[in-house]
This record gives sequence, C-alpha cells and structure tokens, in this order.
Amino acid sequence: MKTLSTLMLTNSYSDLPASLGTQVTPQPLDTPFLVHFNPLVAEKLELASITALDPSFIDIFSGNATLAGLSPLAMKYCGHQFGQYNPDLGDGRGLLLGEVLTSEGKKWDLHLKGSGKTPYSRMGDGRAVLRSSIREYLASAAMEGLGIATTHALAIIGSQTPVVREKIETAATLIRVAESHLRFGHFEYLFYTNQYAELQQLADYVIEHHFPELTTNDSPYAALFEQICQRTATMIAAWQAVGFAHGVMNTDNMSILGLTFDYGPFGFIDDYEPSYICNHSDYSGRYAFDQQPSIALWNLSALGYALTPLLDKTEIDHGLEHYQDTLQQQYSHNMRQKLGLTIADESDTGLFSELFQLLKQHHVDYTLFFRTLSYITIDDLLHSDHLFNTLFQCTSALKTWLTRYQQRLLLEPNDTQRLTTMLHHNPKYILRNYLAQQAIEEAEQGDYQLIDQLITVLSHPFDEHKGAEALAQLPPNWGKHLEISCSS
Repeated sequence: MKTLSTLMLTNSYSDLPASLGTQVTPQPLDTPFLVHFNPLVAEKLELASITALDPSFIDIFSGNATLAGLSPLAMKYCGHQFGQYNPDLGDGRGLLLGEVLTSEGKKWDLHLKGSGKTPYSRMGDGRAVLRSSIREYLASAAMEGLGIATTHALAIIGSQTPVVREKIETAATLIRVAESHLRFGHFEYLFYTNQYAELQQLADYVIEHHFPELTTNDSPYAALFEQICQRTATMIAAWQAVGFAHGVMNTDNMSILGLTFDYGPFGFIDDYEPSYICNHSDYSGRYAFDQQPSIALWNLSALGYALTPLLDKTEIDHGLEHYQDTLQQQYSHNMRQKLGLTIADESDTGLFSELFQLLKQHHVDYTLFFRTLSYITIDDLLHSDHLFNTLFQCTSALKTWLTRYQQRLLLEPNDTQRLTTMLHHNPKYILRNYLAQQAIEEAEQGDYQLIDQLITVLSHPFDEHKGAEALAQLPPNWGKHLEISCSS
C-alpha cells in the first residue's frame, strides 16, 4: 500500500485536444473535515487507509493544498439533455485531478466533485452539497456491491462553507474514481463544433487506453462503437434486473465504458412499478424505469451520429442492432439467474410476464419478493405463500404463479444449486431512498454511523449481516414517496 506522496501519478489526458478542457485550480473549502473514507476503493488505487487524523489528505482534496503530479482539468463536453441538444455543458463543479497508475499498470482517474467554479459553471457556484455527495458515495458502493459497472467514490470531505440550494446547506467534495471520465458528450462536442480531426484523435485515444485489442482491427472505429453499444447494453440489463432507475440519462451522463455515471436523482424500486419516475424534475417521464432501455438506444444513436466522420450508416446500424441483441440476451440471462433457471425454455417469457403483472397489481416490493423466494425449496413452494404475507394483502394469485414456477423447476437439474444461484443474484440490501435520506439527516448533525453501516452492507449486499436486519426491511410508507430532484 502507498501513501499519497508515493502514488504513481500520470496525466494521459494531456495528450487529448486542448479544446477538451481548461486547467483550473480548486477553490478551497472552509474548515474541511473527513466525513467518510472507503477502504475498498483505496485498495483499487493501492492506497493505504485514511483517517480523520490525516490532515494532508483532507487539505489536498478540499482544495487547501496541492499534490505534486496533479494537473486539475475541467473537461469540456456537450450533450442532449431530455432530448434537446445543449452546447453549453462541461465540468461545472468538478475537476479531473490526474490518474493513478497501479503496480499492475491499471489506470484510475481521480476526480474532485464540488471543487468550485470553472469556465463551464454557467450560473452555478461550482459546489456540491453534503446531501448529494452522500447519495453518490453510497450509490457507487451499492452498484459495485451488486456487480454493476460503475464509477467509485473514495471519500467525502465536509466543510462549513455555506451554499444556497432550496435552503442553506454546507459544501462538500467527493473524490470520484473511475477508469475513464469520457462521455458520449465529448464526442458530440467535437462533432458539433466541426473538430473532426480532434474527434478522430479522441477515438484513437479511447482505443489505445481502453480497447487496445482493436488497434489491429480492419475497422477499429466501427469495432469501438460496437464495444460501447455492448457495454451500454450490459449495464442497462443489469439496471433493469436489479430495479435501478438512473433518473437523468442525458448523453453527457453516459460513459463510453458503460459505467453507471453521475448519480443524481436515482432510485431503486420499492413497490414494483415499471413506469417508476425517480426524478422529480422529469415531468414527462422520459427517464422512467421502463424507458431506460429505449433511452440508451436513443443516446447510442446520438453518439453514432456524432461519429459519422469515422463511420458509415451501415456500421452505425450494426452497432445499434448489436446493442438490442446484447440487451435482450443479457437481460434474459440476468432474470433467469434471479429465478435460479439454468436452462432456457420457451415458457420462460410467459413465466416472467405473469410474475411482473402480479408484482405490479399487488404493489409488491421488488427486492424482498425475489430475496424471499431465494430461500424456498421446490418441495416447499406450494406451501410457502405465508412467507409473503407482509408483501401481499391476498396471496391467492401468488399461489397460482408459484404452482407454475414449481412446474418450470422440474426441468432444472439441481434445486440446491438453484437456491445458491438465487441468493447470489437477489440482494438482501439495496440503497433505498429513505435509508439514504436518514444517512444524510444524521450526517448533517455530525453523525456518520449510518453511512458506515450502509457502506458495509451495500458493499456485500447478498450476504447476511448480523445486526443489520433493519436495513433490509420494507420501507415505511413515507420512504416510498420521497421526491428527489437534480439539485446538488
């Protein structure tokens, strides 16, 4: 393990076109302090754990000191926001500090979110509040624990710096860690400003650093677009299977590596509602849960259009078809794992369709239903409806579905393996909105114990955690109706 001063720092982004960013110095926070540090993310960087007694770490990541080798850069990009093109985007409150190179040659971006004004802040103050920082910190840990591609968060630094949102809040910085911070919007920016040579340079950079196997491909840019489509499809399939809604799937929030990126008004489904809208500002439901697969296709089409200087229509269409095929196959695979099915059967579509209809009609908690089912043997299925009494007001329709499910399981070779598979793919713990809200309210009073508890269970959400049963229970009614906006 290394200390801050011995980290191997690089800056490959300096090789990119100068128009893609501006050097900016972070603005310091007042009286900064460590809110929380995630040692699991530190391990990725080969960095030793940090405590509240490490002033150099706190000073560096609050903008009060510098670290040799860091070259803070506010990145320029654009994108489609709620379907409308916006050229006036970029890192308005974040800075790419540099890159950590591990002993095995793995490169990780260090990004400081909430670091003050940049040339792309528009009317904003460039700050992040403690509330939004905690939500992203917990969400990235939750997604990593679920095995879903995501950015990571190393730590939260709090402060006494006041910021104005709907009310007066305190500013914080989040240290984000990712394999790349490049977005669909970077390509869109270069395309719409007619920087075609720079567009090709960016594509070459992505291939060199993230898809080196494509360098010898006869059509490397078409292969790159196909890879982006495939990774995006895998990510979306994972979101849909676990019940995660992103909330703001603008093209500037889409990662070229298929990482879950820019956590804002996200939400995990409580009662199953396919049209669930987690973003209070999404008046039309454009980014509703069941719209995410089609929105990702729309965003990929926008990216494909931005790549037309490098691709022809046939290559773009092929990539988009690959997205749809991958999404369907991966989602079917994920859902079969949730029911412990190892053999694909033509009856499975009807089995899942009836289940989703059942869950929707009875307003059943999505996570707890699948987790409860994961403990029941095939022999006990037809006598297990009492185990669902807290989820269903009437279980008669459930009994009918359980009968069909039991008949389907007769095709499976091993029931013990089925239960093992289900317990590894149906989490006991998810980041429900009300839990995040409770953690925020306690943190605002200086108590970070719930953040610590949540990081523990969310990092291993499929495990049993003694003493943490309360974090896996049905949410209270008020917790199902929290309104989350883009305010951060």
